[in-house]
Amino acid sequence: MPSPHGKPLPPKESADLFRAFARDLAAGRRPWTAETARFLSDLFDQLASSWDTAQATGRDDPVRDALTRGGPFPHGPCLELGSGTGLFTPRLTASFPTVISIDLSEEMLRHAALRSPTRVRADASALPAADASAAVIVAIDMLLFPQETARVLAPDGVLLWINQLGQDGPLYLPAQDVADALPGRWTSVEAAAGWGSWATLRRIRTEASTS
Repeated sequence: MPSPHGKPLPPKESADLFRAFARDLAAGRRPWTAETARFLSDLFDQLASSWDTAQATGRDDPVRDALTRGGPFPHGPCLELGSGTGLFTPRLTASFPTVISIDLSEEMLRHAALRSPTRVRADASALPAADASAAVIVAIDMLLFPQETARVLAPDGVLLWINQLGQDGPLYLPAQDVADALPGRWTSVEAAAGWGSWATLRRIRTEASTS
């Protein structure tokens, strides 16, 4: 998908800081603490009321393209991590039988009430989900918690990793970095779409795991 004019670039200094934090967290070079969780929860609580009008890009090109070309996806529940105000939830509910919207911010989830029928306030570093219970995990502009993602995702499950602003996004991680951070061996497909990018990641299953 071509990139339209007028891409809303975030401030470079803050974006660089967030990207460095996202890389270090995914690679295990920086811990996730209760203080960090509280800081981000409070931050997004404050942004929730103006998110759709002041923060959102107003485009869903990477989400639409990923759902169209990123499959096939296994049948089963989808966990939408960092669901925010639910801007993309309706597209996900049209593609998956069950979508559970998960966010750290209570105010974000409150504003998502009309879009996300099933909402859970939770920390993505400790998901309230059983092992291998999710067919698909969708993470849009989200921090990566590799161990927890791999724990919850079914053996044949798919991680759909989306950055609305691509490399300019404050939490951007390329597909190779995501694959390297996840435990085990993974294969990925990555594409650009509009202002953003998406990647699908799947486990490479060994003969022992398939027998």
